[in-house]
Amino acid sequence: MSVKFEKETIRNVPIPGGRRHDIAHEVGERLTGGKSQMGGYLAAYLQQLQRNPLRTKMLTSGSLAALQEVLASWIAHDVGQHGHYFSSRVPKMAVYGAFISAPLGHFLISVLQKMFAGRTSLRAKILQILVSNLIVSPIQNAVYLASMAVIAGARRFHQVRATVRAGFFPVMKVSWITSPLALAFAQKFLPEQTWVPFFNIIAFVIGTYINSHTKKKRLQALRKKVR
Repeated sequence: MSVKFEKETIRNVPIPGGRRHDIAHEVGERLTGGKSQMGGYLAAYLQQLQRNPLRTKMLTSGSLAALQEVLASWIAHDVGQHGHYFSSRVPKMAVYGAFISAPLGHFLISVLQKMFAGRTSLRAKILQILVSNLIVSPIQNAVYLASMAVIAGARRFHQVRATVRAGFFPVMKVSWITSPLALAFAQKFLPEQTWVPFFNIIAFVIGTYINSHTKKKRLQALRKKVR
């Protein structure tokens, strides 16, 4: 009887942090599907990525671009005219992400993958990284800067060209640091259909930092003018 009583007592003792562990476990299973390969949000997203690759990438890129603008405004404390962080740039960034960035990335990455399809040697991987940095990244960055110029109010060609010229090499320096690492990681660990969303997440983090830093500088310049 004593042995049975002791077992029951141990079984009924609450585990410290048990509820929090259960919640974290449930969230993890929701995201990854747990042991089931078909369940979870991540598995559902990957399934959509295979069935409707361009549409899924457009929705992902548009959502991240809009979120980036809101988050950067919040970090920089850049409050709009109506007293909140949702400015007119947010829907414009969503349009850029969905209808410019995503289709362009889908096309360029598809071409890059087809060029090196079936080539798994170290030489091929290094060559793929070089092509990405010397051809793919410059095209994407030039389009990005041109789009940001238009979103900021540029309406003449020389205004857009001046923005691209001023920002191209600083942006390329960031790309040359992050792109090889991101592509090497994707080559090693990710299936090819997940490359574009993965690069979108990398661009989201870097873009949020650059955007918030730019907003802080602009606000500081405005405060100096007021003084």
